[in-house]
Amino acid sequence: MSVFVVTYAYSSDEIELNQIRPTHRVWLQEQLDAGKLLASGPMVDRQAALLIWSSSSIEELNSLLDQDPFEIAGMIGERTIEAWNPIFGPFGK
Repeated sequence: MSVFVVTYAYSSDEIELNQIRPTHRVWLQEQLDAGKLLASGPMVDRQAALLIWSSSSIEELNSLLDQDPFEIAGMIGERTIEAWNPIFGPFGK
């Protein structure tokens, strides 16, 4: 399995995000419980989030992220996926 860092830049305001956020967090918890999501959380000073994933491929992860309730609702303006090679810390090899 490879580790990937995903960033979301939201295209919706906080009020709209709050309407979908509970469903989004249930989905994230399911991914965490399945061992796919390693960590996630919103950025402090901007409408964005950072998510760390374990996946066999970027294509598999991209398909999974298409199922995120925020994505389905059209609230993610930009999504980036980058392979990451963690050396130190809890995600290191």
